[in-house]
Amino acid sequence: MVNWNRKELLRACLLSLQRQTGVPFEVIVVDNGSADGSAEMAESEFGSRVIRNTQNRGFCAANNQGIRAAQGEFIGLLNNDAEAEPGWLYALWKACRSAPDVGMAASKILVWENPRIIDKAGHLIFPDGQNRGRGSGALDRGQYDREEEVLWPDGCAALYRKEMLDQIGGFDEDFFAYGDDAELGLRARIAGWRCIYTPQAVVRHHRGSTMGKDSVRRLELIERNRLLLAIKLFPASLLALNPVYFALRLAAGILAVHRGVGDTVHFPGWRGKWRMAQALVRGDVDALRMARRIWRKRAEVQRFRRLDARSVRKLILTHRLGWKDVA
Repeated sequence: MVNWNRKELLRACLLSLQRQTGVPFEVIVVDNGSADGSAEMAESEFGSRVIRNTQNRGFCAANNQGIRAAQGEFIGLLNNDAEAEPGWLYALWKACRSAPDVGMAASKILVWENPRIIDKAGHLIFPDGQNRGRGSGALDRGQYDREEEVLWPDGCAALYRKEMLDQIGGFDEDFFAYGDDAELGLRARIAGWRCIYTPQAVVRHHRGSTMGKDSVRRLELIERNRLLLAIKLFPASLLALNPVYFALRLAAGILAVHRGVGDTVHFPGWRGKWRMAQALVRGDVDALRMARRIWRKRAEVQRFRRLDARSVRKLILTHRLGWKDVA
């Protein structure tokens, strides 16, 4: 669990872990330099093992610290703004052990404020690299109550096989935050690992509590990282079409402005939309500045690749996020 100045959310999260049964586990909190007493609370009230950073190292680096420190056969991630229902960890553990090539297990993540609404049930991706939770925002009518293979899990609440992480590496720390779970998940799929979604692993999530849904920095990171993901992992045929798919997504965003839906509602008025546009441009410029370093990492993926370019393209398009949903 990664934490940064979210003492009360962290307390609720740790309380939910006390209700987990059926599988032995240890709790590791990686605190990114909190000043609100979060780390002290986790130690004194819950006896958690706490790794303390003197500054905010971001989601990726902090998770990698926890992964290196963990002793288990599987690594569970749970956001500090999420609360796990009883049986969550056991269900993920059972799903991950269903076959030797299952390297990841995904949770059924519900909106904390209204658990009748789905936050994520696995992930989908748009062919420009933008990814989003499967079923995000939909009313839970039982449409995701079947255990099945999905693209990858959301890092908010997931289980990873340690053997898989040892093979492909942990989170890419160049991503800092947002889109990092997508990069790790696609890298794992390229290496031949599968992901199973299990509806018995239920979590309730406070959406956007880390930076806030109206954060331009959040938009910058999301935009930057979707392009970094494509540069690093997409087959050349899809990478060449990235500007086309990006233009389609922008068109969908413009339509969303007129309908008053999507992320646009968090940036009201034309001044808000201008802030959004500036954030997207800054994100793309940052990605291009980092492109050479990320391209070198692309070559490193060949070391453990199991899927060829055609298979990766098919995988992405099979789990494609619809044009109407992408905004």
